[in-house]
Amino acid sequence: MKKAKTYFIYTFGCQANKSDSERIEGDYQARGYHLAATVEQADEIVINTCAVRQRVEHRALGLVNNLAKKFAPAKRRGKGPKIIVTGCMIHHGEHKLLKMMPFVDEILPIAEVGFNSPAVRRDKHHAWISISTGCNSFCSFCIVPFARGREVSRSASEIMKEVRDLVRQGYTEITLVGQNVNSYGLEKVGIGLRKLLMRDPKQIKLPSNQSQYKKFKGKPPFVKLLEKICAFKQITKVRFITSNPWDFSDELIDCLAKHKKIDRFIHLPVQSGSNRVLKLMNRGYTREHYLKIIKKLKAAVPDVTIGTDIIVGFPGETKADFADTVDLAKKVDWQIAFVAQYSPRPATAAFKLYPDAILPAEKKRRWQVLEDLINQPHLNHRPQIK
Repeated sequence: MKKAKTYFIYTFGCQANKSDSERIEGDYQARGYHLAATVEQADEIVINTCAVRQRVEHRALGLVNNLAKKFAPAKRRGKGPKIIVTGCMIHHGEHKLLKMMPFVDEILPIAEVGFNSPAVRRDKHHAWISISTGCNSFCSFCIVPFARGREVSRSASEIMKEVRDLVRQGYTEITLVGQNVNSYGLEKVGIGLRKLLMRDPKQIKLPSNQSQYKKFKGKPPFVKLLEKICAFKQITKVRFITSNPWDFSDELIDCLAKHKKIDRFIHLPVQSGSNRVLKLMNRGYTREHYLKIIKKLKAAVPDVTIGTDIIVGFPGETKADFADTVDLAKKVDWQIAFVAQYSPRPATAAFKLYPDAILPAEKKRRWQVLEDLINQPHLNHRPQIK
């Protein structure tokens, strides 16, 4: 009897990547592969990369280099595992990636995996469900649209079929995943991001995030999806990640207030407390807008806790701009903040338009200020983020 082939998966980055790795594993098992007990026993090794910051890319490159050393003798004999790279680092393009990682055998766009096979989940109570892929926003610092493409929503019927299957298997907790879950199901318009950024830097004018969607009547599609999932009595907890403040609607807040099974922790990235920096980032809202959402949330859901993402050291961020972020942190009282020091991402608008002139030491100082202000006081009481 022929021995079944084996696979091993490394995952870097966010919840979307973790969900993608579960789909990749499902695709392997649908083709008859078995999970290898160790990387040394694998016929194929998949590295699901993250490219949000340079440091995370370096970790993936370091892993590939270590694998190259480990399997070089076997490769010279025409043996050894097939090495596959997927995830957000594919924004570099296949040619550049293979120059960076000549030991890699294949570059796999995550879109090619699809949703045809059931995801393989280790947790038997909680399940990630991807409701959309890609991103239609034009945040100037972000590499995601280049790595994952433009936003595409899965059909509600396909998602609900997955939910029903999970309920039958005994799952009680669901986390809906998308680069911006709020814009799920909205009809898309707008231009291609790559085409836009190929222009002369002086001519680049980023459109607003709001302009990328047609207006609609009634409840937002995402709210309708949440309500359908909450209708399953077997499901006791529903989470979603990540939201964008510009389309965190009143209807969504009302839905949170009505359905107690929706998690009381809301992750709502702000990125900066300075209106000037938010405009440079092309985030599509102001600090006043963000505070208005927080006020409504706390009024409608008194037991809500809120987390966020913040970038310090964005090009041109002055001490006064940073002081605005500190002030906003004191006003909102975030339970947790994922604070990142700005890292230039080639191909993004910020990389083309704004010189990265803030010294690393100053970025680190600002990071420490927010870490001490937000995260340290809540260290032993952080919400569980699934």
